[in-house]
Amino acid sequence: MTLTAVKPTLRNIPTITKLSNGATIIAEQMPVDAVNFNVWFNIGSAVESNQINGMAHFLEHMIFKGSKKLLCGEFEKIVESRGALTNAATSQEYTHFYVTCSPENFADLAPLQLDLVLNSSLPDAEFVREKLVVLEEIRRANDNPRRLAFEKAMNICFPNLPYSRPILGTQASIEPLGREEMYNFHRYWYQPASMTVNAVGNLPVEDLTAIVAETMEHYSRGQEMVKTPFVSESPFEEIIREEYVDSALKQSRMIMMWRVPGLMSFEDTLALDVLAVVLGQGKLSRLFRSLREDKRLVKGISASNMTHQVQGVFYIGSQLSKDNLDQVEGQIVDHIKDIQDNGIAESELKRVCNLVANQFIFHSEKPSDRTNLYGYYYSQLGNLDLAFNYTDSLRSLTVDDIQRAAQKYLNINGYGIVRAIDA
Repeated sequence: MTLTAVKPTLRNIPTITKLSNGATIIAEQMPVDAVNFNVWFNIGSAVESNQINGMAHFLEHMIFKGSKKLLCGEFEKIVESRGALTNAATSQEYTHFYVTCSPENFADLAPLQLDLVLNSSLPDAEFVREKLVVLEEIRRANDNPRRLAFEKAMNICFPNLPYSRPILGTQASIEPLGREEMYNFHRYWYQPASMTVNAVGNLPVEDLTAIVAETMEHYSRGQEMVKTPFVSESPFEEIIREEYVDSALKQSRMIMMWRVPGLMSFEDTLALDVLAVVLGQGKLSRLFRSLREDKRLVKGISASNMTHQVQGVFYIGSQLSKDNLDQVEGQIVDHIKDIQDNGIAESELKRVCNLVANQFIFHSEKPSDRTNLYGYYYSQLGNLDLAFNYTDSLRSLTVDDIQRAAQKYLNINGYGIVRAIDA
């Protein structure tokens, strides 16, 4: 194995270990009486075909149903008996599994977590039972008006990219899935080369690394995995609208969206992150102060820059009376045009950059924060440079950078919009 120390701008220095089978271990000692062990795969729903949409999330459920060494439910019982916690999550481009435990239990629990994810037995009876659980989860999601509006927005924004597909899948895609299909999906994608194994807590780095490496080195590299390359969608050149009535809504919702660069274009993404805060995050943001506090046109409004690897979406969502839909849409456009024409003040940029930087730092204090930070950046980019330099890069932005981002990416004559109207 090779040890490489990477110096971040964060206070501590994690140690990155690359194993011969392709797995990466990131370890850091932190003086907190806990260890968070977080296994990230750079695999999510984006690698699925339309026919097996939802497979990655379904597999996340099935991982906990046992392995060659563990019976169904045994891992959770062991974790609970040690006073530890475990859970998992699936996104478009990653899946991760984590355990938080006391330092003295790490050596016992980490190998079991690795055995579960790499040697999952996917028992037939549990596959049938868990499919019903997933289908019920899909039904509940379909009954959520807010989620429905967001899915419609993503379908407009990404007609050709898999980011528009629901991570849970659909009833039509999940019902026909067979256990053998899941076995093949797991065997192909869940390999050491797709793993970033993170361990942060109150044990020496050498111990954290050795415990994981001793288990991982028993697994071979496996076959070469091939991901289909994605081509970004073109920017909106006109206004694409969808409007529908939802009787489940108590108040109308509106989502306006623009296609923007993804994580691979980090500098542009950073400026858009700041622009989202300027426009619609917090009580001092422009849209909140103008449309909610001063004019009382909305019940709530927010802006976000959602980043995927290849392409992201900048969107503004609001809850409002259906009588105000046209006026609010026009007001949002006016606020964007004002930034495009006049920029923002230096004082506003400084306030927002300090806010975002502090949030980044505050969300990097616990072992679980660090493993999520390391897992996300390394699994998506193959290094931690952008994570370590995030606050410095943020504070180097200028008012011209923010104005250029608004001019370049938030076309006031070309965007997608979904209006969900209460009955």
